[in-house]
Amino acid sequence: MIDTGDTAWMLMSTALVMLMLPGLALFYGGLVRANNVLSTIMHSFFGLAIVTVVWVVVGFSLAFGDSLGDMGIVGDPLQYLFFSGVGMEPAEGSTIPFVLFASFQMMFAAITPALISGAFAERKRFGAFVLFTVAWSLLVYSPMAHMVWGGGILFELGALDFAGGTVVHIASGVSALVVALVMGKRVAGHHVEPHDVPMTVLGAGLLWFGWFGFNAGSALAANGLAAQALMVTTVAAAAGTLTWVGASYAKGRKVSVVGAAAGAVAGLVAITPAAGFVTVGGALVLGLVAGAVCFGATLLRDRLAIDDSLDVFAVHGVGGMWGAVGVGIFAVAAIGGVSGLVEGNVDQLVIQIVAVAFTVVFTSLMTFVIIKAIDLLLGLRVAADEEEAGLDIAVHGETAYVPWSGTSSAAGASGSSDASMGTSLPAEA
Repeated sequence: MIDTGDTAWMLMSTALVMLMLPGLALFYGGLVRANNVLSTIMHSFFGLAIVTVVWVVVGFSLAFGDSLGDMGIVGDPLQYLFFSGVGMEPAEGSTIPFVLFASFQMMFAAITPALISGAFAERKRFGAFVLFTVAWSLLVYSPMAHMVWGGGILFELGALDFAGGTVVHIASGVSALVVALVMGKRVAGHHVEPHDVPMTVLGAGLLWFGWFGFNAGSALAANGLAAQALMVTTVAAAAGTLTWVGASYAKGRKVSVVGAAAGAVAGLVAITPAAGFVTVGGALVLGLVAGAVCFGATLLRDRLAIDDSLDVFAVHGVGGMWGAVGVGIFAVAAIGGVSGLVEGNVDQLVIQIVAVAFTVVFTSLMTFVIIKAIDLLLGLRVAADEEEAGLDIAVHGETAYVPWSGTSSAAGASGSSDASMGTSLPAEA
């Protein structure tokens, strides 16, 4: 039977997760050059449109349909084709309309490939981006969702993933690393300074806010578990912020604002698979460690000269792996019904490690095949001169900022040349 309170909370949670896409667009958009901000934002905005259609047509069926065969890799593509059978009545054992569950899951499906876009910002052809988003959603995301949440092989193994450590963050982070390696470095080099740090911090704040729907909404009810998930989510984010800023200061003797934003996201990533299984103390440790290990991963990226443009692997890949393993360490039976290493259950830790390894291998191989096929079919990169000029003009024919001329109509009429009321943004930073 439908519970109106649960339904109201899940409607809100679905909207909160959707808000994470513009949050991600701002987070990524502020980190690139000023002449690429529109193209970067478009990856998140247009990606939402692409995945919504893909999800309705067949993606949801692949993720949550009955398993095809004995392997438990993917669901029956015909079971919910075009949302057939996805109606207003709840599924068995649920208290919310089935269509609302499908809508909530659709937002997860939409944000995951958008996360990968940070690895190819400023250099990927738009047609290649569209084709990659469709193919990756169908061939990587939906199977991963089925294997972990839809009754597939990792679900049967007993792997725990409350809100997407393996399905969302490891999958997107590892895929981002593969894409970055195949595409190569940007023409401008990979030490590009952010053009708008306030935009990035605003995006991080929206992500933090939306993450309450992402994690607490994964309880699928307005209950104590949702409240616990919300609390541990914000604790981990805060802890990750502190550690990243501290590590950044220890390295460069500067208090990094971008580092604070990145640290918050790292903590949020780490708590995602664990939000419904750990105490506040466990969340604190998960967040503190996430800020440190994800910051360390950015240093390794620099040493290896890998142009993962916006540190998708360092934050989401590494943070997701730590969070997924952390479930096996800090899970408490009184919260999620399963014990981890802290309560003497070594088996759960082993299961989590196996799930992480499987996710890394599956997503990296599938992403490599997809990206190489697209390269052969369309080509991945824009021309060097287009990349140098920026994709906003080269691909979209638009600019994010109109340089201020130094005069206004009022000033011109009075003959004044006072420019103190305006500022101009550089073409690139």
